[in-house]
This record gives sequence, structure tokens and C-alpha cells, in this order.
Amino acid sequence: MKILFFGIAKDIVGKSIVEFQNEILFPIKVGTLKADLINKYPALGDISSLAIALNSRYATDDMLVSQQDEIAIIPPVSGG
Repeated sequence: MKILFFGIAKDIVGKSIVEFQNEILFPIKVGTLKADLINKYPALGDISSLAIALNSRYATDDMLVSQQDEIAIIPPVSGG
């Protein structure tokens, strides 16, 4: 499974795409996946409102993720 990281999340992880092989048991809830990622990359927990997109739509913590889904980690965005 590939997870896409954007913005500061990409800087924390050190790359824009991370592939996980046999490290995640599916199906998994979005909230559990988020907790697992924060455990692996603790600085992600410092981001005030880390969003997860599931197949190009923002996901809630109770949604289920399968291995075929596209996952994106999106930190808060600011601009002017």
C-alpha cells in the first residue's frame, strides 16, 4: 500500500510516497491508521489538524481502508 504525504507531513517523513508492505493489516479504520503513522513518525502528532484523504475524499476516523485504496496525508494549508 502506498501513502502519499504532502506539505510538512512530507518533510517529517522525508519523502512524498511511502510504501508499506505487510506492516498494516487490512481492513483498518482511518483513525487507527493515523495513530499507527503517528507512532512510526511521532512528529506527525505535532500537526494541529492532520487530515487523511481516502480515494481523493476527506475521510473520517471511522471509515475503513482497504489495501487498494489511495491514501493521502494532508496537513493544514495556509495561504494568502
